[in-house]
Amino acid sequence: MASYILLLIALYVVYKLVFDLIIPVVRASRQVRQQFRSMNEHMQQQANTRPDGRPGPGAQPQKPTQQKASPGDYIDFEEIK
Repeated sequence: MASYILLLIALYVVYKLVFDLIIPVVRASRQVRQQFRSMNEHMQQQANTRPDGRPGPGAQPQKPTQQKASPGDYIDFEEIK
């Protein structure tokens, strides 16, 4: 009779351990891991885009374009001595 009582107490302790500790910890760790992935993807996306909409420094490099200065692009300045 005593062995049945000890067995029931042991089963109850294992049940409480699994459902009150192990399962919530596993769920929380999955949620935190998923949030870290989401945050990392968001940061990568922001790093690859400039505020003006052009690709940032981490984006795929584009071919450099040859720009020619037009006469209206010159800015006159005074030399400081």
